[in-house]
Formats: sequence, C-alpha cells, structure tokens
Amino acid sequence: MKLVIGIVRPEKTNDVLEALYRAEIRGVSLSRIQGHGGELDRVETYRGTQVKMGLEDKVRFEVAVSDDVVETTIEAICAAGRTGEVGDGKIFVHDLTEAVRIRTGERDVDAVSPKS
Repeated sequence: MKLVIGIVRPEKTNDVLEALYRAEIRGVSLSRIQGHGGELDRVETYRGTQVKMGLEDKVRFEVAVSDDVVETTIEAICAAGRTGEVGDGKIFVHDLTEAVRIRTGERDVDAVSPKS
C-alpha cells in the first residue's frame, strides 16, 4: 500500500477530483495549505506598502491506495493538475505500513479499497 500526496494549484482542485473519480480512485482527503516551491517571489501592495509574499495557496490531496493503482493515481493527478507553468505542484509517494477501516475493523488493502 502507498499514500499518494499530491500538491496542486487551488484552481485545479475540481479537475483533479474529477480525474481521480474517472480513474475509479476513491477515498480522497484534501486540505488547503500554503507553501513555496519553484515559484518566483511575488510582491503585493498591502495598505500602500509593498510586501513580499513568500507562500502560495495550494491544495493537498491524500489518497491511500493499493500498490496496483499507484501509477493510475499519479497519472490522474498529473494530467488534471498540469498547466505547464512553474508552481504546478508535486506528488510524493510514501509506503503505508498499516491502514484500518474504523467502521469494520478491516485492515490494510481491504481498508483502502472502496466499500459500500
């Protein structure tokens, strides 16, 4: 099992959700975050003073998947999150040592697979 973390632009959130749905990837969590990658620093005016803005708004997707759908998950996030500009985001894949479905007590792959 793997935990796939995708960090994308906020305006690509719905596109990524739709791509994951079309790829039949379920069990997605997302959160709004701020961060800095390869973007150039931008300067904004706040109350008449120029302020250097160091952090960009991003959306973080977390998806726990079985090993056989990791590449499908990565492809869906990449295709839907890509604009071709600096700041499109990153994907990180972590080994997931254990997962437990609270409702049923199922573990590991059974816990990350969709159940009705």
